[in-house]
Amino acid sequence: MEIILKQDIVNLGHADDIVDVKDGYARNYLIPRGYAVMADESNKKMHEENKRQRAHKEAKLKEEAEALAEQIKGKEIKIGAKTSSAGKIFGSVNTIQIAEALQKKGFDIDRKKISIDGDAIKEAGTYKAKISLHREVTVEIEFEVFSE
Repeated sequence: MEIILKQDIVNLGHADDIVDVKDGYARNYLIPRGYAVMADESNKKMHEENKRQRAHKEAKLKEEAEALAEQIKGKEIKIGAKTSSAGKIFGSVNTIQIAEALQKKGFDIDRKKISIDGDAIKEAGTYKAKISLHREVTVEIEFEVFSE
């Protein structure tokens, strides 16, 4: 079944994408929750008109995201964590701590836009994370987890 997404859905697509999904997923989950609408002829025409009108706004948002990505690229992020004598972290470092560290540097980024490469971070060291600022703009940052 073809549907038009109203918002970004992880591992499916971005807002305004036309995607093909299984009927049950569309009818029982996406459409009732308002995440998507069926892609019939009238909805497709409306979708194209809305897309054309939003093209200018989208270009401006992309430029802002690229500017923010350039500012974030050179920043050093350090996250303190309580560790054992062997360097193991009590608990783990996740996207919430990265978002808080970025906020201290003056960047207000939602934690849901941050993804950490690999599994949970349970040792001190240097790691990489990806920040999706826009559907076409992703920046990779390095951050250091140190023992407090």
